[in-house]
Amino acid sequence: MFPTNFAWGAATSAYQIEGGWDVDDKGPSIWDTFCHEGGRLVFEGQSGDVTCNSYELWEEDLRCIRQLGLTHYRLSLSWSRLLPEGITRHVNQKGLRYYNKVINDLLASDVLPMVTLYHFDLPQALQDQGGWKSPEIAAIFDSYACFCFESFGDRVKLWITLNEPYVCAKLGHEDGIFAPGVKEPGMAAYLVGHNMLRGHARAWHSYNVLYRAKQGGSVSLAINSDWAEPLDPASPDDTAATERYLAFTLGWFAWPLFVTGDYPEVMRSSIEVRSKELGYQEGSRLPRFSKDEPSLLGTADFFALNYYTSRRVKPGECCPGLLGLKSDRDAEGVVDPSWPVCGVSWLAVVPDGLRKLLKYIKDTFNNPAVYITENGFSQVGPVDMEDVQRCGFYHDIIQEVARALREDGVDVRGYFAWSLLDNFEWADGFSVRFGLFHVDFSRPKRPRTAYRSGREYAGIISKYRSQTMVNI
Repeated sequence: MFPTNFAWGAATSAYQIEGGWDVDDKGPSIWDTFCHEGGRLVFEGQSGDVTCNSYELWEEDLRCIRQLGLTHYRLSLSWSRLLPEGITRHVNQKGLRYYNKVINDLLASDVLPMVTLYHFDLPQALQDQGGWKSPEIAAIFDSYACFCFESFGDRVKLWITLNEPYVCAKLGHEDGIFAPGVKEPGMAAYLVGHNMLRGHARAWHSYNVLYRAKQGGSVSLAINSDWAEPLDPASPDDTAATERYLAFTLGWFAWPLFVTGDYPEVMRSSIEVRSKELGYQEGSRLPRFSKDEPSLLGTADFFALNYYTSRRVKPGECCPGLLGLKSDRDAEGVVDPSWPVCGVSWLAVVPDGLRKLLKYIKDTFNNPAVYITENGFSQVGPVDMEDVQRCGFYHDIIQEVARALREDGVDVRGYFAWSLLDNFEWADGFSVRFGLFHVDFSRPKRPRTAYRSGREYAGIISKYRSQTMVNI
């Protein structure tokens, strides 16, 4: 059911698990600042100052990885741990040693690393210079990427430049509920998304020209998307709203990489129509790519997909007089009441939505190789170590991945569960748990204990890997 080289993985990110926010010469990130100065926006004023303390307890994480039988592990690098000022003028050797140890330990355990360069935690020093709103950030990110390719690329063969630029743009610069907490509706999100794509393109071209021949790796960008379908399939309005919904999430970042080198036309036209309705006359709010810069088209060696849930879509409720991404999109996603909800209210579990989304990606983006770089299920409230419901969801979702492979011909290369550990879940703090391993945050040594779902996932991996070996 799965190819012999299928990647069975789990994922984490630096700010969410490492802790050690100010030790060993690490510089502050925007999430350090956001939690310390804007903690009112985070559940109970919590932060990632210590979280799982993986900076000191990496060997415990490695034990969990081995216990699951993973073939791959997705981690992110803390930009400000490696480069405290965000630029290569000052390299933190202690941070460099830490990530070298992590990568070497993984390889010694026959686990291949997938490394994300940026997972929401921009160095505060760069935010002070404008952050992702600044046009200079693309070149600075490229320099950081090249530093990482040079430092780790002899061993790392799977790279993600940016994780979920949609979340960074919308939640961080439109809604203001993620770091850096900017609220500039209808303006900043598009600029931030644009500069993130520019930075990605530069990094991909740098790898292609300077490193690919000698390192032999692959580079992509992780895009989050729901599956979406019309609330009423017979309604032209719902169908059109669904097209806009997908264009403003998946298409925003996938279309430039895989289809045209530019944004979806329905996205650009919707924004322009809304601007005219509101009398906005200061030019296009959705920037245009310059022909003088590296082309975006073709700058993804595989499709990295983060999938959690699905929505049924209808036209959005009007927002009179307001500029904003929500009003530009004019599409509202609703949860089908028949879908079970797992933990947090937004996480309706729709396993066949992943299969449908994978088939859509195959048909729309010229059948790329796909890694499912995040997918998971949450707990809230009292800890349930015998999490039977989540066990069932993991079985169901992996069956749908198998069907996408076998019946739909989607070139799925791997599946990464979110997350290896319970961790700091951004604005939800520690109130939401996605881990395959429970972490007791009340105890100094942060002991890790496998949930039943973790043991079940290990069993799934063992089952399919052994079947593959038999077939060989």
